[in-house]
Amino acid sequence: MEKTINCYVSGRVQGVCFRMSTSQQAKILGLTGWVRNLEDGRVEVMASGKAPLIEQLKQWLSHGPKMAKVLNVESRAIDYQAFADFSIR
Repeated sequence: MEKTINCYVSGRVQGVCFRMSTSQQAKILGLTGWVRNLEDGRVEVMASGKAPLIEQLKQWLSHGPKMAKVLNVESRAIDYQAFADFSIR
């Protein structure tokens, strides 16, 4: 079953390679979508793919790369969206 999630990750998530690491993790899992920094210091992630792989990405987002300090991940399922690849915005 294909699924799309929209996540907002807060904490020390900018300036610690969070977007690049998220993109790498999504590509390893075979997911598509995008990741971007927000002006309020959070990172937004939109990811599509098989439900079990989406769950793996959500678990990874809860800690992120080594230098990050994730305080909270808000995640919600949305209507499925197809993307060509996983990009950094």
